[in-house]
Amino acid sequence: MLLDREGPLEALLSAMHNAAAGHGSTVLLEGEAGIGKTSLLRAFAEHADNGCQVLWGWCEALFTPRPLGPLQDMGHLLDPRVAALLDQAAPQERLFPALLNVLQHASGVIVLIFEDVHWADNATLDLMKYLGRRISLLPTVLVLSLRSDEIGADHPLTHVIGDLPSASVTRIALGPLSPEAVTVLAEQAGRSAADLYRVTEGNPFFITELLASGEVEPGRVPDSIRDAVWARLSRLTAGERKVLEVISIVPGSVEPWLIRPLLGVEAEALVDECVARGLLRRDDQGAVMFRHELARQATLDRLPPSLQRSLHAKVEAAISQLITTHASGLLSRRIHHAAGANDGARVLELAPQAAAHAARLGAHGEAASHLATALRYVAQATPELAAHLYENWAYEAGMALLHYEPVIEAHHRAIAIWRDLGRTDKIGPNLCRLSRLHWRRGEGQPAEDYADQAVREMENLPPCSELAMAYSTRSQLHMLHYRFDEAIDWGLRAISLADRLGEIETRVHALNNVGTALLFADRPGGRERLEESLALALEHGFHDDAARAYTNFAECAVVSKDFVLAERLLAEGIAFATRHDLDSATQYLLGRQAQLRMEQGRFREAETVAQGVMNLERLPMVMHLPALTVLGRVRARLGEPGSLALLQQALQEGLATGELQRIVPVRLALAEAAWLDGDDSAGHEQLSVLVKMDLDNFRTWDFGELAVWWRRCGMTIPLPAPKAQIPLAHSAELRGDPLAAAKEWDRLGLPYEAALALMQVRGADAGPALGRAVTTFETLEARPAAALARKQAQRLGVASQLPKARRGPYGVARHHPLGLTWHEQQVLALIAAGMSNKEAAQRLSRSPRTIEHQVSAVLGKFNAANRMEVLLRLRGEPWLLPAADAPRAVDS
Repeated sequence: MLLDREGPLEALLSAMHNAAAGHGSTVLLEGEAGIGKTSLLRAFAEHADNGCQVLWGWCEALFTPRPLGPLQDMGHLLDPRVAALLDQAAPQERLFPALLNVLQHASGVIVLIFEDVHWADNATLDLMKYLGRRISLLPTVLVLSLRSDEIGADHPLTHVIGDLPSASVTRIALGPLSPEAVTVLAEQAGRSAADLYRVTEGNPFFITELLASGEVEPGRVPDSIRDAVWARLSRLTAGERKVLEVISIVPGSVEPWLIRPLLGVEAEALVDECVARGLLRRDDQGAVMFRHELARQATLDRLPPSLQRSLHAKVEAAISQLITTHASGLLSRRIHHAAGANDGARVLELAPQAAAHAARLGAHGEAASHLATALRYVAQATPELAAHLYENWAYEAGMALLHYEPVIEAHHRAIAIWRDLGRTDKIGPNLCRLSRLHWRRGEGQPAEDYADQAVREMENLPPCSELAMAYSTRSQLHMLHYRFDEAIDWGLRAISLADRLGEIETRVHALNNVGTALLFADRPGGRERLEESLALALEHGFHDDAARAYTNFAECAVVSKDFVLAERLLAEGIAFATRHDLDSATQYLLGRQAQLRMEQGRFREAETVAQGVMNLERLPMVMHLPALTVLGRVRARLGEPGSLALLQQALQEGLATGELQRIVPVRLALAEAAWLDGDDSAGHEQLSVLVKMDLDNFRTWDFGELAVWWRRCGMTIPLPAPKAQIPLAHSAELRGDPLAAAKEWDRLGLPYEAALALMQVRGADAGPALGRAVTTFETLEARPAAALARKQAQRLGVASQLPKARRGPYGVARHHPLGLTWHEQQVLALIAAGMSNKEAAQRLSRSPRTIEHQVSAVLGKFNAANRMEVLLRLRGEPWLLPAADAPRAVDS
């Protein structure tokens, strides 16, 4: 009987009916242990419509969870292609789209139930995020049950739930049973309800166990639920207790093929008796498990440690003798039992295999956990195996942990062992990784030292792939620090060696470094190399390298004012990163898109995009720096409060990296802000710091900007001559022709910069030039610059030639960050609402052909292959949907 659960059951059934109409959702079923989540889900399965397929999968409390445990449980029932990919340990980029394709083309509703996701592995968390972001367009319900009392703010599951689109998420929080419901259960059991609610607080499991524990003395209640479980066990036969004790050693369920080796033929009848008593239950595949996890834990707690170790060893041996096709999927379980048996040799044999399997599935956290289990027995390992364990754990943990100290220490341990073994070839990769780790922490000098050491060590060996990557690592650091000659030299060495060895990924990495350095230094050949790096990365499925290529290529295009190229690369890059759930790369690219909008004079759009990025939590510092810099600079130009604090924050974070690309633009922005505010000393301070840097390695556009601000701020000391020719827009102003400079800025599409150049005009042309500048500034809402231009006109005696000062708020132009027309924005709003083309045509009173064209236009401007990708973009970039205006426009 299901008591007090009518509302939650109806919510689950409603989600199923909505999925049948093509509007899938994620259901979070929350509650403490024993509150009745599984009982509710069983009742839902019984009430589900005919044709609705309900599939179950479990996360288990293993030392290290099984990668994709729930999907492993249901994969063979869902689709043979998905099951085959699971058996092959196919990477996520193959497995997840295959699963999505099955769900998209399902003939009826599919309900995927993931039980106990508070124990989920990283790959399962990735899958939940992947499906949850796309589920609104699927005939699918994803049900996630979790113990709300076991997850906190820092639990990985909390982060995943926070990333799911709220519009397609239903939360069901199960509370305790009411006193009335407890009374009903007590009466059905022929027991008194006195004190039962007070002791159990309405927890269904506690109630059931107490009611099943037999008569107790009047007025006395058991001290704890554990006592209740133990009391019940004590009244069983010795054979029944043995069955329960053996099964309690296995988290989750015991499959039919494992029951006989563990318990023998004679135990079948005892298992059936335990099922009949309600202590165990069988699932549809015949697997046996405790009726509730708390009962299993209570049973396990009764066993002395020596017996637990013996049972763990028995289970591991039984699995090892029986496994065949699903061997890789059972590795986590074998390691769990081998570690429970304290069998170090077995753990050392199995853990590296399980780690490699988990890494192929993208479960890097689980891979690190398996290797950490092996490291508990490292004293029993051979030196070579120990070195592998240390370096492999460090590699996997380096991707999964934010605390790098133990990772760095592990690399050092591996290096020491390889040195003792005389394996210099193994030292280079560890040094390259140390370089990368210190770079991520903003420790520039150690990063460079380890990169140099990697090159020295590897050059003592015959040419090898490790040397090629050492060269490319050195090239990347030089590029990041604006040492372009060195970046190009080391990168070309890496490419040459990689080509000799057939190392495509190293070639991709090095081409990116060289191409970026050439473009930043305004030399030929950079674009071609970046195009090749991007093409190869896309062709071979190197997602991280492709995202890096889009990032660097787009930044070069924005910096060099090639806005047509920048628009294309940013559109493609953001769509690519969104499609592959590369969230950090997406936000970095959005920061560059905000920079592009600022350069184009679309300040409000730049502010909206940058603020959207900064609103996200847990984004790594380097990944939000472009957006932070834009937000501070554009707010200074708009005259809004808080801009200086934002720029100071960007400067402090940039200084931590030691990279000129993070520092120079911020100091130039601070100099501009000081000039707008009339604070000469602050502007001079920023420019004086900049001129002390290595100007020969400045990007040409950065040097040109420094030079014009040097003149505008009235610096008395001459600026050193540039090493390379600076852009025409800057050089024209520096040679005393600001009108030509303004014309060049207009040609490039930078109206604010053109107006700044017009402010430098003197003589007879000053009045008209300042008039144009004021008009531009006021159109852009650049109030500080407009006020400064008016003051200058008064000093020059040409104020009468300026347009009248505007009163009240400035009008805001209706611009969409992706260039959507107003009709396309209306269509976008209806796409977001889940309407079909036919429904949109009826709502907007337009022909189906017109709507079809407008939907195609929206997809094109989003660089999206389908509506699902549009929804993914809207999830990460909500500012693309004009939430306030769209409903009004649609209703009209």
